[in-house]
Amino acid sequence: MTLQRRFFRTIVGFGALTAITLLLAPLAGPTSVNLRRVFDFSIPFADNVDAQIFFVARLPRTLAGVCVGALFASAGVVFQGLLRNPLATPFTLGVSTGAALGAVLAITFNLSLAFLGISAVPVAAFAGSLVAVGIVYALAQARHRGLSTTVLLLAGVTMNAFFSAMILFVQYFASFADTYRTLRWLMGDLDVASYQPILAALPTMLVAFGVFAWLARPLNLLSLGPDSAESRGLDVARAQRAAFFSASLATGAAVSIGGPIGFVGIIIPHLVRLLVGPDHRLVLPASALFGAAFLVACDLVARTILAPVELPVGIITALIGGPFFLWLLIRRP
Repeated sequence: MTLQRRFFRTIVGFGALTAITLLLAPLAGPTSVNLRRVFDFSIPFADNVDAQIFFVARLPRTLAGVCVGALFASAGVVFQGLLRNPLATPFTLGVSTGAALGAVLAITFNLSLAFLGISAVPVAAFAGSLVAVGIVYALAQARHRGLSTTVLLLAGVTMNAFFSAMILFVQYFASFADTYRTLRWLMGDLDVASYQPILAALPTMLVAFGVFAWLARPLNLLSLGPDSAESRGLDVARAQRAAFFSASLATGAAVSIGGPIGFVGIIIPHLVRLLVGPDHRLVLPASALFGAAFLVACDLVARTILAPVELPVGIITALIGGPFFLWLLIRRP
């Protein structure tokens, strides 16, 4: 079967799964909605409870799940290809922990950006991710010509530990109410209050996915090793930088919307490879689509399994991802 035909079947198959999930998720929940009333625009919106539930409570949450799931899954694929490590995740290089520190600071010190019309927490989270990216990149280039993936990995692990310690330090001086808000955010939650966080992260998402589209072939070559890739005409340093910055931006955007939702970036790439093979030209788009559907489905479980109580979606992904991660460790030769 030709690559074009495999690509078409992959996009159609995973795209259909994502579309079905996107259509059904806003309709499910402890309170049923009437679709006829939802789209009956003759009824004033203030009096239409069905439309309010659909457009205000559920649709933004579903769209957030699509964006975050696609970003985390794609970033996981790129980080695994960049580091040539199947156990790498979007959290490996400290980007997520840096974002978490920014959000914790915004929550603890009650930072406000009301004049911009957006919450300070996602802005601070994205800013924290950029700081982490800059530090890790500077460390990786400090004594090497080009980008050393070994130093990159070590720097990421170190910064993960440092930012985690800083989060605990800030929490120690926080009030009980702020500590509770911080804990809820750190669990990962898609309970967005509006479309604003998604729209604010949209430019970053578009840039990241644009670079991912270009990276598919370079990642295939990088998997052979830097020397082999360079002998085949690839500018290795350029490809590594593009992979690092695009995946880091994707991770920062995802964390700014939904918090540090774990395991999506390792579960989805491996499941997709089992279905479509190792070619990144298929794995990247399939992972983005499957990641979106997976996280929306997990969020649906999180908000219905103990209804009317809603669980943070990070709990559901951790319950699925923990055993899967251990299986990967055992399965590795």
